[in-house]
Amino acid sequence: MAGNNQLLATKPLDVLMAEMEGGERLHRALGPWSLTALGIGAIIGTGIFVLVGEAAHDKAGPALVLSFVVAGLACVFAALCYAEFAAMVPVAGSAYTYAYATLGELMAWIIGWDLILEYAVASSAVASGWSKYFQDLLLSVGVPWPAVLGAAPVKYDDLGHFVSTGAILDLPAVIIAALVTTVLVIGIKESANFNAVMVAVKLAVVAFVIVVGSFFVNPANWTSVPPAVEGGTSFAPYGYGGLNFFGYGGAAVGVMAGAALIFFAYLGFDAVSTQAEEAKNPKRDVPIGIIASLLICTLLYIAVAGILTGMVPYNELDKKAPVSNAFAAVGMPWARTLVAVGALTGITSVLLVMMLGQPRIFLAMARDGLLPKSVFGAVHPRYKTPWIGTIVTGVVVASAGGLLPLGVLADMTNIGTLFAFVVVCSAVLVMRRTNPTANRPFKVPFYPLTPILGIVLCLLLMFSLKPENWIRLVGWLGIGLLVYFSFGYWNSKLRKGTTPPAPTTGGTSA
Repeated sequence: MAGNNQLLATKPLDVLMAEMEGGERLHRALGPWSLTALGIGAIIGTGIFVLVGEAAHDKAGPALVLSFVVAGLACVFAALCYAEFAAMVPVAGSAYTYAYATLGELMAWIIGWDLILEYAVASSAVASGWSKYFQDLLLSVGVPWPAVLGAAPVKYDDLGHFVSTGAILDLPAVIIAALVTTVLVIGIKESANFNAVMVAVKLAVVAFVIVVGSFFVNPANWTSVPPAVEGGTSFAPYGYGGLNFFGYGGAAVGVMAGAALIFFAYLGFDAVSTQAEEAKNPKRDVPIGIIASLLICTLLYIAVAGILTGMVPYNELDKKAPVSNAFAAVGMPWARTLVAVGALTGITSVLLVMMLGQPRIFLAMARDGLLPKSVFGAVHPRYKTPWIGTIVTGVVVASAGGLLPLGVLADMTNIGTLFAFVVVCSAVLVMRRTNPTANRPFKVPFYPLTPILGIVLCLLLMFSLKPENWIRLVGWLGIGLLVYFSFGYWNSKLRKGTTPPAPTTGGTSA
């Protein structure tokens, strides 16, 4: 098969399910509690412990709580769509697999390539955030980390330019990426147990921040600082807007701009879907893990954002380690160490789950012939993990985390993830039309309103990002198309006829 037929051909659901039963399979070891813990492990981390400071300081002020509500709503709509697909097609691959089943091979490749922005680049950003809190923890006990080995060689300034930091390498980011890679190669059950311990620790710290921090909230901090821009209020000093269309429409500040930035904090719930092939009862447990982890974390995020901007005026929040420094500012310097430990633990669990997801995307693409199977499709005979893909992911994360600044990595991740969410919400609409009788153990409620609202909100957040993010996304996808047409197109199982394609007209067969 060649030409447009191959580019538009989809994989039938029965083929996907048959593939899941044959060949080298991943180990089914995860129940609903483990999956929910993985979701929480992936979500609560860099976003709340690091980016909340920058978002409140530069984008939204105390109205950051509304930014979390907006971003959370977009994620809820997308999460429901992920849950429907994950229950229907419980295989590794997440949005890539869903796109292949509905939108064709070319779109599947595009979304698979895009997911590298979500998982590999997000992991790099998380490793960079981990480094900041690691150094802050050392400083709190009087042991400064050498500056020359504590930051990326360049940073992204307010004018949009790369400038030298004087550092050589962010060494802590490299070290944590290497350690997590080792854990992930050993096995999924061991990784899940390690994650569960870290989730318990960081939830205890988040509870400490909310409960103890509430005693230091000064309501005046939510309304005492004058508006920062024309049209702003004391509660929303940068205004309630921030919506841009490809960079046009005003300054990228306000509630919507804050939502676009802290959207990074919600990344991870969709990573639960990449573990569908390792779930004991995926048709039931994966939707539970996706939805439960997202709802729990949304409530915690809103509470923490309100507490922090109540403890310290938004324009005095530290942008690198806002939570620990907020407690230092109210006379609890000892809490700085406690929060830093919790943040390190939380961020480590985020890194583990995000790096867990990326090799499974590679695995699904390699099984379809779109990536070299000898590398990305290799499953370790003893550990039953995609071990070579995991090591490749670890090398990429260590390199990017050690050499690139956090801000650039977070922005790239946000736009890539939002694009993936738009595709998944769209795929639900397509699948309901092309396969109306397919078995759906979980159905998106309020169809078709839910996926449509997911598409609209995610596009609005994409439009609220800076124009350079669009340029990076287009450039990244352009590189991906070159890779596809030089390798994937020619090695595709659809092209070779080893995987029977679904009809490209009249719908796919279920």
